[in-house]
Amino acid sequence: MHTNVNDQHALAPTPHGTLAEVGKDLSARPYVRRGVAARTEPISVLLVDDHPLVRTGIKAVLQRCADITIVGEAEGGRAAVAIATRLRPEVIVMDLDMPDGDGLTATRTLHSAVPDSLVLIVTMSPEHEKLLPVLHAGARGYLCKSAVERELVDAIRVVAAGDVYVLPKVSKALATSAVEPPPQRDDARARLERLSEREQSVLLQTARGYNGPEIGRQLGITAKTVDTYKQRIAEKLGLSHRTEYVRLALEAELFD
Repeated sequence: MHTNVNDQHALAPTPHGTLAEVGKDLSARPYVRRGVAARTEPISVLLVDDHPLVRTGIKAVLQRCADITIVGEAEGGRAAVAIATRLRPEVIVMDLDMPDGDGLTATRTLHSAVPDSLVLIVTMSPEHEKLLPVLHAGARGYLCKSAVERELVDAIRVVAAGDVYVLPKVSKALATSAVEPPPQRDDARARLERLSEREQSVLLQTARGYNGPEIGRQLGITAKTVDTYKQRIAEKLGLSHRTEYVRLALEAELFD
């Protein structure tokens, strides 16, 4: 019998922390050790990707599984929210980079508006680049498109069962990766103090996964001005990629 999704969330909270900490948490998940069994009742799935050929390929993989039913398709994040609100699918397979509403923004909206529909991100970006912002946005899984044919069915079953999915080999690699010790919290705070209040706001919202126009609307400035602040952040701290923003925000304990 399918467990109530609210109970699932209580049993399997979304991991937070550094990439290594998230990797340790994910590598201990039951599906890593036991594998994933098919379910007796079908899992309803909504596909969201702006490339029709990608959706066709994903459908070809999923249509071989008796326990997965594709109930709808969308070409962008805004359409995904509208369709999910109407159909209430169990799992939403979502791309990140789409012109008609990006997947990260749609994930945040869905996490709040349709919490029973669980988002599995399937994208081209490797896990170390966008995993943390995706999890913070409320997604329940992450899979690179290069692994879709081998892993997508298991990923959907894991997410539908209320767990968080990342490729087992990826979670283990994150957990055991040799990285430099992170700066102390006070060191990270000291770096942040080199930024103006507005620059700190731009850094935090970028780390949370918001894009330039979204940050501009939040702060009442233009997207071009947001870019100017990012240039200043790069000049003062040497940060240029979102992953670097995320790491500094985590080290300074800025996330709620």
